[in-house]
Formats: sequence, structure tokens, C-alpha cells
Amino acid sequence: MNLSEVTERISRKLEAKGAQPDRQKIESRLRRLVEEFGVNITEAERTVTSDLAREYNLTGVGGSSTELRPINEIVPGEWVTIEGKIVSLTPSLSPSIAQSGIIADSSGAIRFVTWTRANAPAMEYGHWYRIESAVVDEYKGSPNLKIHSGTTISQMEKDIPLLPSITPTAELKPGVGSVRAKVIQDWEVSHERMLQTGLLGDESGTIKFVIWKDEGKEKLELDTVYNIFYATVDEYNGRLSLSLNTAMYIADEGDIEVGRNKTEIQGALVHVAPGSGLIKRCPVEGCNRTLSRQNYCPVHEIQPNFRYDLRLKGVLDDGQRARNVLMQRDLVEKLVGITLDEAIGIAESNPLGMDEIFYRVRNAVLGRYYTCSGGEFAGRLLVDSCIPVTFKPEELAALLNRAGGEAA
Repeated sequence: MNLSEVTERISRKLEAKGAQPDRQKIESRLRRLVEEFGVNITEAERTVTSDLAREYNLTGVGGSSTELRPINEIVPGEWVTIEGKIVSLTPSLSPSIAQSGIIADSSGAIRFVTWTRANAPAMEYGHWYRIESAVVDEYKGSPNLKIHSGTTISQMEKDIPLLPSITPTAELKPGVGSVRAKVIQDWEVSHERMLQTGLLGDESGTIKFVIWKDEGKEKLELDTVYNIFYATVDEYNGRLSLSLNTAMYIADEGDIEVGRNKTEIQGALVHVAPGSGLIKRCPVEGCNRTLSRQNYCPVHEIQPNFRYDLRLKGVLDDGQRARNVLMQRDLVEKLVGITLDEAIGIAESNPLGMDEIFYRVRNAVLGRYYTCSGGEFAGRLLVDSCIPVTFKPEELAALLNRAGGEAA
């Protein structure tokens, strides 16, 4: 089936009802749906037929269904009609996009995009709308609603309160989700546009979150529980993360016993990276970023009243895979046999300064075997338990005997 055949069939249907359609216009609409929006040709035919029937005020022509669909039931490749409330609007990053955000009903929520060339009326936050003949495609692994020139948008005179369904973090999937979770880690940001990143957790597990710098957005507080509504769930390299710029988050007075999916690795610590040992952190409340040697914070600039900390960044190799690991102060003190106060005293009195602590940490752990466990996030094991592996002569003898037997 080609576009010319479909164009001719639609034209004849309309002409049979007394209309005089423009064939070039019909084929242009079909081509846009099929080539730009990825709609299958059968659905595109129904859509264009339905749109033109409305334009010519014709009945009995046929076309796409105007049956109202719950948001949680629509899938990519469909042409749908929904009713929902605008629960989030996000700034447009491209001149080709007039508006984007999240629309929700009682069943769920979905991201939407309105193309500039659609000349569609702008939708307002907090209002209900009926959206007819919108395309559903896939964006970053999740359904996405595309509003184009053939879409009809009507504001509705109703204000039905929505109660988002809370999803356990372990059951989230790409798209839009709402969670009740506790902030269990506040990480150092890796990008100047990033306001905050860290780890959220509930009874089912943990998930990374990020908040980008945006007007009105505030940081989450460590060890605080939040109800987070309509966050964007993204997937990257098989891992999910929450973007909270589309979300509303409200602190909760309760607490959560966070469940952790731990990874355990036994291997040799084959590398101790720069930035290990004694470091300086920004003292500004809620920041905690590592300072440069000149006491410079990328957000709060020079901080003469810094605070010291200990950490270890390295690589643990189990013989099959090398993993980046990060250990905080309590583990470093235990493994190296030095306290933070002792490290500060040595650094302030030694000609090498903080480098002396780096060498002591490296010499104490490099090449030794450990069993480490913790959560693995963004390609790094955040170690919360690390136990030295004790050499057992009898095991070595058994291995040597077995190797000798196999060789014979």
C-alpha cells in the first residue's frame, strides 16, 4: 500500500459525500504522519479521513476512533483521544516545540509535546483538557503524546482532584511515576547545570534522582521522606533514574526502612585514584562538594572555612571485571588505621601536606584483597562494608595440588 493509493481512496470517499478535497493536501498530511511521526499507514488513513470529515462537516465517512481512552492503556503507534489535567509544564529547548509537559488522569500520566507548526492553543497548568486525535510514539523507552496540526484541544470546565498512585521504586518503568521515598545519599554534582543528585530509597529498593537548576526548584534534605508526584522516569544503560524537575515533592513526617539490593565483590584493590585520602568539602549547608586545592567550590567559590573529610576512590578487580568503588570516612579510617583528626594533624605538619595522607592510604590498601558490599550506581560501587580477605595457607595448598593433578 503506497501513499498515492491511500490518497486516492480518501479523496473518493469525500467526493462521494459531495466534497471537493485537495489531493496534494491529503498526501502531505499522510506523509507527515507516516514519515515524521512514525504512524502506520492504516492508522494514518483513518486519521486523515476523520480530520477531513470534520473540516467538511461530513458524517458516515469513517476514520479514526474518537473513543475516550485511559492514559495508562495507550501504547506507541496509536492515535488516541484522552481527557486529563496538566500537572507539569517544562521549558521548551527547541524552537520546533511550542509546549511540553505532563498530562494525567485518574489512571496514570504521560509526557506530551506540542509542535510549533501545529498552531495549537497553549494549555495551562492545573486545567483539564480533552485532546482528540493525538499521536502516541515512543521517547526514551516510554509512551509520548505528540500534538500536531490534526489534533483538537478543548479546555474542560471541571476540576477533579487527582490522587497519583504511588509506585514502589523497584516497580518503576520509563515514563512518569510517583513515589514515596527517603533521601539516603546526597552526591557531589557532576555538571554546572545540576542542582542536586543523589539516592532515594523505599522499602523495595533505591533509585538515583537528579534535579536540574530551574526557577523555583529546591534541594531535597538528607534523611527526609518525600511524596514525589509525577517525576520523569528515565532509562540509561539499563538503569532507571528520576528527574524531579517535572515533579511536585512534599516532605512527609514519617520514616522509611529502606530496602537495599546489595552487590558483594571479592577482589584485589588494584588502583587508588587521585582525590582519595584527605579532602576538603564545602561548608555551605546542603552543598558538601569537594573543594579544589585552592579551596574553590564550583558553586559557592572560595571557602576558607572548609571542613576536612576522608574518602577512597579506587578500582576493585575480582579477576573477571574491574569495578570503580567509593568508600567514605568510616571505612577509610578502619582499613588504613588512621582517624580523621590524625590525618589532619599529619597533613598540617608534614611538608607533603595532604599528599602524605594520599600515599599512606594507597600504601595501606593497594594490592590487598577485600570483600566489599554496597549499592552499585552509575557504574560505581558505593561501599558500606569492606572486610580484608585473610590469607589461608591450606586453601593455597589445595589449589596447588589440584593444579598439579590437572597438569599430570
